[in-house]
Amino acid sequence: MQPFSYFEAMLILALCCFAFFAGFIDAMVGGGGLLQLPAFFVLQPHLSLVQTLATNKTASFFGTSVSAYRYIQKVEIDWKHLTPAIVTAFICSLSGALLVSHVRKEQFMPFILIVLVLVLLYTVFKKELGLHHVDKSLTRKQYLLYAIGTGAIIGFYDGLIGPGTGSFLIFSFVVLFGYNFLHASANAKVINVVTNISALIFFLIKGAIIWHIAIPVGIANMLGSYVGSHIALKKGSGFIRLFFILVVLALIAKLGLDYIKP
Repeated sequence: MQPFSYFEAMLILALCCFAFFAGFIDAMVGGGGLLQLPAFFVLQPHLSLVQTLATNKTASFFGTSVSAYRYIQKVEIDWKHLTPAIVTAFICSLSGALLVSHVRKEQFMPFILIVLVLVLLYTVFKKELGLHHVDKSLTRKQYLLYAIGTGAIIGFYDGLIGPGTGSFLIFSFVVLFGYNFLHASANAKVINVVTNISALIFFLIKGAIIWHIAIPVGIANMLGSYVGSHIALKKGSGFIRLFFILVVLALIAKLGLDYIKP
């Protein structure tokens, strides 16, 4: 491999800056891809689509792993209940990745935008949503059904399309299981790691990862994730709820502009 030119090094450095803030956002409420993936398209235009997706996913995996580890250290996770969601998310994320070249993502955009708007409205008008743990009194069968459904649907979505996966996971854990935003973020990060691993298996087999870009960008994403998870753990559910609303707003705006522009 030839040494970097000054210009190439500056582009990677700029990408690392975006990756830091993407990791910071993603560690708290998901949606880091809203910042990092467009930065890849702008700053590394010579990469093919599959190389961009693969390298971006690799860098995101580094950061997601750090924030998941931080949450696991500080937040109690019910592994017995989370395991069905983990297993189905892994299988369905890989299934989505395998189908990615056969589907036009634009077909899904109106549906995704409608769901995001509903998520935003529900969160805004339910003032106490996610601020405290709520005992849903779910039966074992109900919990299993919700866990498998959440892992399957959102895992498949992450493998196939991706934007907002972390936010959808957090919202699901808050609404379906009665978690506060802090515990929902912790559980979402664990599943996000699993869906990233599933997608990475696909990209590794295809040999599409550009490692000399993925590694520095991944380190920057890791640093951002560490800072973001630290602040989330310190500030608690109220702060995460506000940040969640802002990120969902930004996600709606970004996906909406992408859909309507020629």
